[in-house]
Amino acid sequence: MATSFNYVQGDTGPQIQVTLVDEETNTATNLTGATVTLHFRAVGETTVLFSRALYINPDTATTGVAIVQWQTSDLDRDAGTYEGEIEIVKASGLRETLFDTLRFRIREDFA
Repeated sequence: MATSFNYVQGDTGPQIQVTLVDEETNTATNLTGATVTLHFRAVGETTVLFSRALYINPDTATTGVAIVQWQTSDLDRDAGTYEGEIEIVKASGLRETLFDTLRFRIREDFA
């Protein structure tokens, strides 16, 4: 998932859609009753700046799709490089954290 996203300070979009797939079976992860969370921090730091629950549409939860819906202050950060960790807690209580992280670059806003 070594994907990088570019934002400007204070942005609230675009949203990010992730599709979670079981690598062994190559099938979509069933997110029915699950929670998916993005933990966000600056690269090289250990402090999590925020954790954001991803939206899972209950009608399509079996497709493995979850969406990051940014809140107003989420990306109002110093210019720099950040990373996000995706954590899934399934309805059974099983917790899985994806090994690969998402990368984010934030630049200063002109106005």
